[in-house]
Formats: sequence, structure tokens, C-alpha cells
Amino acid sequence: MNPFVKTKPHQESRSTPPPTFKLGMDALLEDHPDWLENRRIGLVSHAAAVDARGVMSAEKLHRVKGIRLTSLFGPEHGFAGLAAAGELTKDDRHAVWGIPIYSLYGETRKPTRAMLDEVDTLILEFQDLGARPYTYVSTLRLILEAAAETGKTVIIADRPVPLPLSIDGPLLDPAFETFVGLIPGPMQYGMTQGETAQWLVEALGLTLDLRVSPMQGYFREDVRQPAWPEWIPPSPRIRSWESACLFTSTVFGEALPALDYGSTTAHSFQTIGAPWLDAQRLLGELAESPIPGIRLEPIRYQTMTGLYEGTHLDGLKLVITDYNTFRPVSIAVTLLAGIQSLYGVASLWEAPGTRPEWFDKLFGTDTVRLALQANTPAPEIIASWQPALARFKATRNRHLLYIPHSLNPKPRTHSS
Repeated sequence: MNPFVKTKPHQESRSTPPPTFKLGMDALLEDHPDWLENRRIGLVSHAAAVDARGVMSAEKLHRVKGIRLTSLFGPEHGFAGLAAAGELTKDDRHAVWGIPIYSLYGETRKPTRAMLDEVDTLILEFQDLGARPYTYVSTLRLILEAAAETGKTVIIADRPVPLPLSIDGPLLDPAFETFVGLIPGPMQYGMTQGETAQWLVEALGLTLDLRVSPMQGYFREDVRQPAWPEWIPPSPRIRSWESACLFTSTVFGEALPALDYGSTTAHSFQTIGAPWLDAQRLLGELAESPIPGIRLEPIRYQTMTGLYEGTHLDGLKLVITDYNTFRPVSIAVTLLAGIQSLYGVASLWEAPGTRPEWFDKLFGTDTVRLALQANTPAPEIIASWQPALARFKATRNRHLLYIPHSLNPKPRTHSS
């Protein structure tokens, strides 16, 4: 454990009753007010960071007597969470409080020294996905680096993430480092933001005052729990917990417009479809190599944007059935290989608007694309990233703050 990281790890005994669930922000305000005393506070957050009563963390901090909130910072999609994917946002000023709202997805992605002049401590709280291509983790890295360079304290107010046990996909090749691939880990890395911050401090060799305010009563659940806050989309297309879980299974659709991924529907990131796709035939092809942890259902829907705007599409809906065996990136490669087996490599890679360079950036390497284009079987592609994943897991394990749900004495429950 890095000596500059201050945490309050979970130490519950299996024989004691499970504690009431508490977000990291609530734990911070109730248990560590000393971390905030006489400090100028900058909050890096967005509208999805709400508590069980629907109150945004910015409001909570503003209301607490004695806390001096001097500035706000917004990641991609903006502090209000309304900007589209890839849409740049501008600095602003809070209409009521009069404090600056700095954009970390505009002219700059990393807090500048000028932005931090009136800040002693940065509190970071996003609703993240635990997925490398989802840019909030890139913002986390840049904040840690900026804090290390300027001597600022960083506090992570931890929140639940989808797939806290799922580790899948190729590790980032440094040659493909971009803002959708900025951490030296796999596409799906199975850590909360607090855990990720601690891991990044070690992986990047940073020296800073990092403090993690862990959740209480959290057991790495793979399904949403009733005590958790309402799901607020952290970006316009991540409309549900299910969309968040399947993000790395279908995000390739951003680079391969031949396949729609339901971005204009209620099932964004949960479907793949095309007017030329025969869902039943594809199901038969995929049955040759069953995909663990997921059920594929035929679906017909209409898309409102993209290559097939206004067209009814045939496709498959992805439904997770077993989180223990579900591997989202492996599923992506299996689907693509199955489609290519039926319709040929050109069906995916020669359609108008295809962006192979963006595919490589999302996967953090060109090896997956090149293997697919060479018709390499999916199991071989998936096997190729396993040695690196094993090495990653060894470093990840040093920074985990929460025990798995299998050790949780309370029964698991499902909640939408």
C-alpha cells in the first residue's frame, strides 16, 4: 500500500451483522470532517453523483457549515451531465453560488495551476463504469497527476460501480494511449474509483496526499441493491445499470457503423443490429461456441441515427445471466468473430464511416482488430490477453477495499 494513501478499509467480520450502506461522501462528512476543516475545497463531480435522497454532492457540501467550497470541475458531458459524447464543454460560473465551474473536457483535460490556485483539497466523486474507454478514469489519472505536481490533497468519495469483479480485455498498449485509453490496465478493470486511484498511484509512481473515503456496507455486489442511490445516467447514452454493464461489450459500434448498438433506444449498449443481419442464423453460429454468463435474444427495433437512420433492424439483445462468468470484452470479440464468420470480414470493415483507428483506440491496441481481420478464432484472441491480465490482477489485489458478495452475510437482492 502506498504510504501517501490514507484509507479506512472495510474490516467487517463475517459473524457480525452487515452495516447499513453508506456512500463514501456521507462517510466523509460524518466520519472525517477533519479532512475538510480550514481547507478550500474543489469538487470534481457531476449530476449523477446523488445520495439516496437524490441530493447532489455539490449541494451537500455547499450546505455543510464550515466547508468552504471554492470551485467545481466537470468531466466529459459537463458538470450538469447533459453534453453529448465527445462534445466539448466550456468553463462557466455557478448562477447562484458565484463560484467557477471548470471544464475538464474542453480546452484542457488536466486541471491547470491557475484552476487550482484557490483549492487546497480536491474531492472527486463520479458515477463511473470501471471501464478504461469511459473517460472518467482518464480524468481521474490527470487529477492525480495535477495534484502530485501542485501539492494538493485528493479525496475520493467512493461509489458502487458496475462489474466490480469483472476483469477482461487487453491491457493498454502505450502506443495507443489516448483520452479513451489513459490508464495502464485492461478495458474492464473491476475497481471502484477509490481502489483505482490507489492502484494508479502505484502504477504511475506518483507521490501525493491521496485519501479514500470508502463506502460502508458495500460488498462488491454485481447487481444493484435497494439501499443504493437511484441510477442517474452518468452520460446521456448510459441510460441504465444494464447499459453500463454492457458498455465494453458493444462500444465497438462507435467504430463499426455496420452494426448499430441501440444508442437511440432505451436499450443503448444492450443490442447489436443491422438490416442485413439474420438474428436466428447468428444465434445458430454462436451456439457452436456458447458465450458464458449471457443470454442472446432476437430483437427487432428502429434506429433514429447513423448509417441506418429510420430503418428497422434485426439483431440481438444481450441479457446478463451470470455475473460470475460474464466477461464483457470477450463477448464483444465473440460476437464480432461470429458475424464475420457468416457475412465476411468486409461486412464490418468496409462499410461507410468505418473507423479502424477508433476501434484500436477503444481497445487500446491494434492486435484485436488485426486478429479479427485475419479471421483468428475468438478463443485465440481472448487467450492472448490472459497472461497480462494475470499480472494486472496481482497489482489490483493490493488495493481492493471491499470483500466480494460471496462473503457477504446478507442475502443478495435484485433491484432495477
